[in-house]
Amino acid sequence: KFKMKETFSALFHFILISSVVVHAFEPISTTIVAGLGTLGKKLYNYLFETCDDNWIGFNATGLQEDLEEKLFGQHVASRVILKAVTGFMNSENPKKPLVLSLHGWTGTGKNFVSQLIAENIYQKGMASGFVHLFTATAHSPHKVHLETYKAQLQQWIKGNVTNCPRSMFIFDEMDKMHPGLIDGIKPYLDFYERLDGVSYRQAIFIFLSNAGAEEIVHVALDFWTSGREREEIELKDLEMALSLSVFNNKNSEYQAHVMVSKDNKNLVDFFVPFLPLEFKHVVQCGMAEMAAKGLTPDAAVVDHMARDMNYFPKDERVFSLHGCKVISIRLDFYID
Repeated sequence: KFKMKETFSALFHFILISSVVVHAFEPISTTIVAGLGTLGKKLYNYLFETCDDNWIGFNATGLQEDLEEKLFGQHVASRVILKAVTGFMNSENPKKPLVLSLHGWTGTGKNFVSQLIAENIYQKGMASGFVHLFTATAHSPHKVHLETYKAQLQQWIKGNVTNCPRSMFIFDEMDKMHPGLIDGIKPYLDFYERLDGVSYRQAIFIFLSNAGAEEIVHVALDFWTSGREREEIELKDLEMALSLSVFNNKNSEYQAHVMVSKDNKNLVDFFVPFLPLEFKHVVQCGMAEMAAKGLTPDAAVVDHMARDMNYFPKDERVFSLHGCKVISIRLDFYID
């Protein structure tokens, strides 16, 4: 497929150059593509990312396999995300955008899941021009500029969805985002058919947050201390602890009331809990990372690295403090 694209690319650029010679005194614009006729338009849409079925299409089987084979230790989150994304993408007429709020300890896979979703919807994955990332601390560092940030954020969302209704937005560090900025996002998450002439119903919003992580850890630790298997944990075991933390935590700027519409409709479709990772999951991440680096996975090397990492509670060493987040860098130290 990619070799075919390279061939078409060479052909298209030859046609484009010829067209530019003819239009030597005109600026290069979409009029050139139009001048190429039907073949030129098809080649352009094939080679350059456009908001259509050539570049955007949901692969449900691919997402299921990725969640099962690449996301370690997150059986609850995997089930929720697969059902949520599949149901939304298969809906011909969604009533609102899909809004997922992912919660858990650092390094548990929240960012990675966002990447897997993108890779199974957009041909270019996270590199797609229709996938957008906003990080609270990087893009809105100064509270004094809140109103400016809010106006820019709203224009950014509107502009991107106008360009492509099937846009995906990832908001990292939501627990650090000012409530005023979250208020600015709320209208685009609601059930409006159109807002200022634009429909947001095909868009996907994913919020990443550490809020509720301690409560999720407590549930996982309770299962461990009682001798129950991790895989016995169900969504219902985590929902109450997570909702109490997110809804009632007065010390967090990520409070649930800002994610509720004026008529008290919940704008978040799914609060997705990510469990803390254990030693075996760190090993799985390490083996996968070695393969990703083009190396032959070495169990001894990965085991050594995993044992040197920090775990909590300190005496029992049950859960990894940093999960899989630092593995890519740490592995380099252990590989000869």
